[in-house]
Amino acid sequence: METAAVASSGAGRRIMVAVDEGEESLHALNWCLANVVSPAGGDTLVLVHARRPRPVYAAMDSAGYMMTSDLLASVERHANAVSAAVVDEAKRVCADHPHVKVETMVESGDPRDVICDAAAKMAADLLVMGSHGYGFIQRAFLGSVSNHCAQNCKCPVLIVKRPKE
Repeated sequence: METAAVASSGAGRRIMVAVDEGEESLHALNWCLANVVSPAGGDTLVLVHARRPRPVYAAMDSAGYMMTSDLLASVERHANAVSAAVVDEAKRVCADHPHVKVETMVESGDPRDVICDAAAKMAADLLVMGSHGYGFIQRAFLGSVSNHCAQNCKCPVLIVKRPKE
């Protein structure tokens, strides 16, 4: 009811889509554009990418290799390039839908926390994210970002699974 009232008032909805390097997030984005976003316009899509924090390295690792500032800067440049590529690809997908306003947000940190915090900060009406489809063992060791967000975000969370091929 509340969503319909927001949409009919002309304000539109703020729909956040979590994007990463995986095909699952692009599938979720495409699915959201086809099935959730209003074709009449007015909705704002917020693309959020959680960049993993830079690991902390000792000056010398266990194999005796020195971690120079050039090497660390190279790692940082690579992380920035990956984030830019992820966001650019998502914006390219959205470009086919000119009726949708697109905003982007890249934050550094644990994806579970970044996505939940971003959804609260941006007052998202809905969070859409893909599912990597991990099995029980992988979820136990790696954790499930989508499960964490479904349990902890204040807004509704839509988890889009890829169809089995």
